[in-house]
Amino acid sequence: MAVRERSAHSTGVLLGVTGYLFWGLFPLYFVLLDTVAPIEVVAHRVIWSLVVVVLILLAGKQWRAFTGAFNRRNVIMLGSAAIFLSINWLVYVYAVDSNQVVQASLGYFMNPLISVAMGVILLKENLRKTQWVAVGIALVAVIVLTIASGSVPWIALTLGFSFGLYGLLKKYANLPSLQSLGIETVVLLPLALIILGVFAAQGTESFVLDGPTITFLLIMLGPVTALPLLAFGGASTRIPLSTLGVLQYITPIFQFLLGVFIFQEAMSAGNWIGFTLVWISLVIFTVDMYRNTRTKTHQLKETLLEP
Repeated sequence: MAVRERSAHSTGVLLGVTGYLFWGLFPLYFVLLDTVAPIEVVAHRVIWSLVVVVLILLAGKQWRAFTGAFNRRNVIMLGSAAIFLSINWLVYVYAVDSNQVVQASLGYFMNPLISVAMGVILLKENLRKTQWVAVGIALVAVIVLTIASGSVPWIALTLGFSFGLYGLLKKYANLPSLQSLGIETVVLLPLALIILGVFAAQGTESFVLDGPTITFLLIMLGPVTALPLLAFGGASTRIPLSTLGVLQYITPIFQFLLGVFIFQEAMSAGNWIGFTLVWISLVIFTVDMYRNTRTKTHQLKETLLEP
């Protein structure tokens, strides 16, 4: 039993690292599509993701479970989630196209803290003192970054809040990741087809006009989107949430490194100070989360061992 648990944990960690690393390297893929309008990229991402999901559902004989999940509650919940996801995708692609990968990474660094803040605002949750300190430092970081750049870091905030709201709605829907993504893309499909129809009517549709390489890259958006999501889903069922929470920082770390060292985006002293404050707040937040999880686990074990 112990060997089996260790094997499942190792597999879960490997899947988690794979998924988050995939997401962290996304800028290298999207930069290849810099000649394509961001909204067109998002439309193709919806369509080809749906194709991949349908193929996996059919291959895994999960089609009946998928169609059975189509009820009014799930469609409304995941349709709303899909709106925030499409906003997230659109802003992310725009960030890569406009050489603002570093600011995009900031959004995903701040995402756990934004999720905590939304829990307080929307769900009336109570924070521990350490969590308040982490959120407070993150707020100071935003102010510092705003002053340093002369404008509010709207890309980072939009990415952080849109993904946070997406995750919140997904949590309420409580469906397997594959079924959830399928419903989301079905809801977005009509809009994606309309967008591509407009581009085709204007004679500016990149899928046909920009050559076979762009066509191939747009089609591959399907597996590029679906595979890390499936890896994440596999990890979430095998390893503790605290471990998964630490692994999630792989994505913004790689995005940040790509932005600074590969895309050579400028980093002022104010930006470095702002990012350092964010990293400090994340260390505080992660340590607090880890300690709290261990305490709860220990208390649960003591309860189970009581006669």
